[in-house]
Amino acid sequence: QVQLVESGGGLVQTGDSLRLSCAASGLTFTLYAMGWFRQAPGKEREFVAAISGSGRSTYYTDSVKGRFTISRDNAKNTVYLQMNSLKPEDTAVYYCAADRRAFGTRFQQDEYDFWGQGTQVTVSS
Repeated sequence: QVQLVESGGGLVQTGDSLRLSCAASGLTFTLYAMGWFRQAPGKEREFVAAISGSGRSTYYTDSVKGRFTISRDNAKNTVYLQMNSLKPEDTAVYYCAADRRAFGTRFQQDEYDFWGQGTQVTVSS
């Protein structure tokens, strides 16, 4: 049974940093590309970042480029999202997701096979 468990969310101030983690189990981690999505109150869930199975390819939505970094440690079956210079508009529940195609990076939600339960990030102004 595949499980994705996010952690690292919290309440921070504008300009602060947070690192989210997503621990995966029940799958061969290197065979999956991974993505981070977020859902703000009253809004649709949106793509944030993705990383290929090897970690060589990454892709970001424009609003987080230069501030967020996605990475993975395949020895620990974990994907990370380092978030710097946080803004109030980054407030959302953040979800990690696994795509059983290791190559490439995808931003469409329906291309992901497994999802975590989410972790709340709140950025105060």
